Amino acid sequence: MKGLGILGAFIGGALAGAAVGILVAPDKGSTTREKISGTVDDFLKKHNIKLNRKEVSDLVDDLEDAAE
Repeated sequence: MKGLGILGAFIGGALAGAAVGILVAPDKGSTTREKISGTVDDFLKKHNIKLNRKEVSDLVDDLEDAAE
């Protein structure tokens, strides 16, 4: 069980780091949001995690807020 917590923290940190990296890039906000959304979608598909469009959007918003 402890291993799952460590893995979850690692994955969460990696996602937050990627979001921060994208957010500080010199792109327009809409382009940045599309990149984050695409990255999150790819991650979820790769790990077979099912979320609806609203939940993905909320996750992206939370990552943007955490990056600020």
